[in-house]
Amino acid sequence: MQEPTPAGYPVGAHYAVPSRLDARPTALFVYGTLQFEAVLVGLIGRVPEAQPATALGWRAAALAGRVYPGLVPALGAPASGLLLTSMSEREWRVLDTFEDDRYDLRRLDLSCGSDAWAYVWPDEEVQAEDWDAGEFQDRHLQEYAARCVRIAPELAARAGY
Repeated sequence: MQEPTPAGYPVGAHYAVPSRLDARPTALFVYGTLQFEAVLVGLIGRVPEAQPATALGWRAAALAGRVYPGLVPALGAPASGLLLTSMSEREWRVLDTFEDDRYDLRRLDLSCGSDAWAYVWPDEEVQAEDWDAGEFQDRHLQEYAARCVRIAPELAARAGY
């Protein structure tokens, strides 16, 4: 399927499709399935440098019909996760392809005084309860990580690698 021509460009013109990675993010705050080593290894082949982190004013919300969460604004709430650093451009592109266009890549302030980028979920299908990482680990991690291994080559190809 061909990308639509952006407004102001003549039909058939060649243009660079804007990327949400154009801002050259350096650190990624992960709050859901990407906190699990098996998922990261399945997708990018390794676990980047990581440290615990918290985003205040956000929560990892359970999503209707999904085993993964969405990061949504929540006044006064803390979203716990990891701050991933030292990722290559390839790793960023693969993870960006994995985190599809429903997510918005936004810069957030973290309680540790750093800022990082995070994939924020639109306010759709959000449940009142928070996502339960322990339940995910017990009930879904093995199958989810295996799926990540299966789709990693396609994600890398779509990311240009």
